[in-house]
Amino acid sequence: MDLRYTDAAPSDAEREAVDALLGPPPSGWEGAAERTAEDLRWARGGAAAAKDRRDQLLPALHAVNDRVGWISEGALDYICRRLTVAPAEAYGVATFYAMFSVRPRPAKVLHVCTDLACAARGSAGVCADLTERLGAPGTPAEGTVWQESPCLGLCERAPAALLLQAGANPDLRSFRQIQPLGGPPGRSPGEFEERGSGGGAPEAPAAGAVRCSAVLAPATAPALVTAALAPLDAPEEPPAAAAVPQAGDPALVLLKRIGTVDPASLDDYRSTGGYTALRRAFALGPAGVIREVLDAGLVGRGGAAFPTGRKWQATAQQADGPHYLVCNADESEPGTFKDRVLMEGDPYALVEAMTIAGYAIGAHQGYIYLRGEYPRAYERLDHALTSARTRGLLGPDVLGQGYAFDIEIRRGAGAYICGEETAIFNSIEGQRGEPRSKPPFPVEKGLFGKPTAVNNVETLVNVLPILEHGAAAYAATGTETSTGTKLFCVSGQVARPGIYELPFGANLRELLDLAGPPERLRAVLLGGAAGGFVRPDELDVPLTFEGTRAAGTTLGSGVVLVLDDSVELPRVLLRIAEFFRDESCGQCVPCRVGTVRQEEALHRIVDRTGDGAAEDIALMREVGQTMRDASICGLGQTAWNAVESAIDRLGVYK
Repeated sequence: MDLRYTDAAPSDAEREAVDALLGPPPSGWEGAAERTAEDLRWARGGAAAAKDRRDQLLPALHAVNDRVGWISEGALDYICRRLTVAPAEAYGVATFYAMFSVRPRPAKVLHVCTDLACAARGSAGVCADLTERLGAPGTPAEGTVWQESPCLGLCERAPAALLLQAGANPDLRSFRQIQPLGGPPGRSPGEFEERGSGGGAPEAPAAGAVRCSAVLAPATAPALVTAALAPLDAPEEPPAAAAVPQAGDPALVLLKRIGTVDPASLDDYRSTGGYTALRRAFALGPAGVIREVLDAGLVGRGGAAFPTGRKWQATAQQADGPHYLVCNADESEPGTFKDRVLMEGDPYALVEAMTIAGYAIGAHQGYIYLRGEYPRAYERLDHALTSARTRGLLGPDVLGQGYAFDIEIRRGAGAYICGEETAIFNSIEGQRGEPRSKPPFPVEKGLFGKPTAVNNVETLVNVLPILEHGAAAYAATGTETSTGTKLFCVSGQVARPGIYELPFGANLRELLDLAGPPERLRAVLLGGAAGGFVRPDELDVPLTFEGTRAAGTTLGSGVVLVLDDSVELPRVLLRIAEFFRDESCGQCVPCRVGTVRQEEALHRIVDRTGDGAAEDIALMREVGQTMRDASICGLGQTAWNAVESAIDRLGVYK
């Protein structure tokens, strides 16, 4: 692709998609079909105007990709003219994200997860069947192409697939569980049965989703292909409560509405205590809200466990303005899906919590940076935001209190690194999603160079019970330094995968007893690909930030991946290394080179028939320590964690 402005013209569909987002081009300089006499006399805009519009680059790329299925040279050129962005820079952004393509491809793309949870539940069989029937990944077949994907955040349905279709009215919601006949891997490729997410009778197939008949044999029922080639209708997906085995339990705090309240109904939300917390926030004032959050001991639930009240306080105290609030809903850690379930099952809770946070820090604009692989969450949140604006719960005068606040959703497009808080800023601003060096910290210079507070979904919704019941009542649950409840994403080889809510201080054994552990437990991975392994004799480890640290592992974002002795751990470690190599943004040398060297060493160990693993393990230790010490962001700093813990705690390769 030429990286200068070219004579390539967008198609009518591409032009319509961009204009629907940006409005019609105001002049020939910005993409109008013809230049008028006035255009030849005046050139408006300039660097300042171009900078103000740069943040529309990612939405514009989404608009074209959603409409056509890929981004042509003409479409990219038209976007660049509309936004006054250099084509080379726009090309760099478009090629940064896995969900975009700058090469022609069919309108339907079937993403098949091959990451940790799905691999443990037989995704290799799914891929083998698709290869036999549709060809190798990336091979177009009758208007459809399939490709292997990192974690889709559908781990409770593993092995999972996501079917997306571009068009004038793109339906981005179709995904369905596929599982090898009989449960765990070990069956012949192509033997599948359909199972409902709740483990009961099979649900009716979702129209247009990846569907299977009762039992499939390779020679007689190529239902995966049939589903991939069939027209997409409006799908009926399993409810969010299907991912919550505890749904309906009155002891739940964060998950209490899921399965009991219609997530699309604002009235239902308010009838169960919704917006009580926001009214109390207005009664307390911004400083009072921050004081409550500090007294409650709330810390971030994304893994770093930084005190939320301190972050809000530091942002609120900044003299520079405006202030911004960003909700990090780009959970991409393999095995993590808690935020998806919250957004799908209780979207108004996030809207209310963000409004409280914005009020506390003095922000009037909030952004939800949402995973591109979460189409149903997007639909639910978009509806919730529209309803809240209509009812005066967002907008220029929230609840008649004279406080103006609104929220905008920005969709990611498949980049794990964008879960890092400063990479989110770059992505929203229309740059490549690469982390920034710190300091300055986001509370000083964040989004658009202004003070910004970033919290994930689970952290934000914890603010509601704090204000509803008071800081003291909240802090009475959990432990002294890990207060409240925690959401755990349990997947892998358990009888009841899903999201579990437990008070901090419960141990791992109690959690596994709820989920139904396998008879021959091999290991538990805590914290996802960036976490560490726990042996079967270590299940009494307390599930707190300090307890897991003391045990030499990490709680992380709450991933609990359970593996039995049928899983080949060396292959699991190799998949982790491949994941970090793929997801490294390449900005810093320690991570860019170190993740490649780690994967190469693991390949040599896995493929080697003789001795020699000791040399590669020594090499990985050196590379891993360098990545930990010198990488810019958490990706490189944690890329060695799981491999190191498997070697030292589980005795892999010995």
